[in-house]
Amino acid sequence: MSARRAVGGSRYLYDSFDVAQARLDASERVAEERHSAIDARLARIEAALERVERRLWLAVYGVAATVLAHGGLALLGTGALPAQ
Repeated sequence: MSARRAVGGSRYLYDSFDVAQARLDASERVAEERHSAIDARLARIEAALERVERRLWLAVYGVAATVLAHGGLALLGTGALPAQ
């Protein structure tokens, strides 16, 4: 307001600019809040994806270990049979 009084003129000349600036400031604050909310959601999604990825690799290694164990048992079973 001090700049307005130093320049002089009607307050109605500057009030519309003050309202426009207030709207811009409010829009910027809303945009920042939305951005921070999106960042938080993205962090939660990334953490969930990492957990799913760990579970998937655990399942893959489990299946591979089972297949290898069955193959090893099959090899041991055929070599341990007495000749007939």
